[in-house]
Amino acid sequence: MGAIITLTDAQGGDRVDTALAAGVTPRSYGGRMRPPPSLPVPVGLVTCRALTAYDREARDVLTGLKNRGERAWVTTLGAQLAELAPEVDGLVVTWAPTGAGRRRHRGFDQAELLARAVARRLGAPTMGLLRRRPGPAQAGRSLADRRANPRFEARDRCARPVLIIDDVATTGATLTAASEALRAAGVPEVHGLVVARAPRPGTDYGP
Repeated sequence: MGAIITLTDAQGGDRVDTALAAGVTPRSYGGRMRPPPSLPVPVGLVTCRALTAYDREARDVLTGLKNRGERAWVTTLGAQLAELAPEVDGLVVTWAPTGAGRRRHRGFDQAELLARAVARRLGAPTMGLLRRRPGPAQAGRSLADRRANPRFEARDRCARPVLIIDDVATTGATLTAASEALRAAGVPEVHGLVVARAPRPGTDYGP
């Protein structure tokens, strides 16, 4: 397990959960991957951890996975995400499913691939607990639209703690919506784990 730091947001007192996996250095992926930003945990989650900030380098890695078929990233990212998983008894791993159209176009759901890789490392069960309702993709939408858009429903009830895997957390709206659906289905606690987390608007990471 890498270093886990839990802080308090100086503005509103919200919990802030940041983490850095062991072995994740600025050149882990051949570039300048940056530590994840210290931001409040999205509403509905107990923890939310990330490997890196969502900057140009992270975007290139995830674009390669999603749109260029570079699925070798699944093994690398899955192993490092597993190091950040919360140590919770009875944990079930699931994912925030992408839209049906994007899954058909790509032939896979990147969040599902990452979730299954994480679960294998943890020796935990993987369950497809969520169904995404029809709606527009999050990419390219405004902050307000992102927060209003994602909608999920649970496929079945679950009485165990759940870890949701996704590739990117921008506003946290997707993870919050997924958590609401899971809690309505009986899940007692929900944790989030993503490859990259977007910094606050206006943050300049430079070239």
